[in-house]
Order: sequence, then C-alpha cells, then structure tokens
Amino acid sequence: MLIMDRDCKRGGERFAIPTQGEVQGKLIVLEVVTITCLREVLASKNAFAVAALKKKVLRAMKEQCAPFGLSSEDERAALECACEFFEAAKQEAATKGAAKSAGSRVSGDG
Repeated sequence: MLIMDRDCKRGGERFAIPTQGEVQGKLIVLEVVTITCLREVLASKNAFAVAALKKKVLRAMKEQCAPFGLSSEDERAALECACEFFEAAKQEAATKGAAKSAGSRVSGDG
C-alpha cells in the first residue's frame, strides 16, 4: 500500500497519499482481527487473564506512543481510548457469551 518507489508505478499506486479506500480497508482489517481475538480471550471466565491482557495492551500503547513524542495529554487520551475500546470489547464479549449460553440452554430443552 504505502511504498517509497512510486515513480515506476502506474495508476493510483504512484500517489504518495493512500486513498480513502486503502485507509478504510486497513482499519477494517485491524478492527476485525482485533475484535475477533478480543472476543476469544475476553469470553474466558478467567478474570486474571483478562486483567493481564489489559495491562499488556496499555504497556504496548505506551511503547508505541513513545517514538511519536506525543504530549502527555495526547498520550493520556490515547490510553483512555484504548481502555474504553478494551472495556467495550469486554462488555460485548460478555453479552455475546451470555446470549450463546442462553441459546444453548433453550435449544437443549427441546
């Protein structure tokens, strides 16, 4: 997608700025992979594993933010966003897990 050697490319590949579709495509990939992985992990009933994962995510966020020289306010906002995303994913996993278990109980009764 983003490459430095663009002079020899034809069509849209030679433009230095990615298209909106490229950006949206990458974001969709990140969202799908992230949510799928989080659902699997967060659906577990092991609260220790979930807390450890959240700690690892926040540590990785700090490490990823460091090279960009974000202000402390921007870094804090990024960490808060990560926490909100994590908690929303955890809530969704719990909701889906409850719906699955309720569905299996209903289908098991028949």
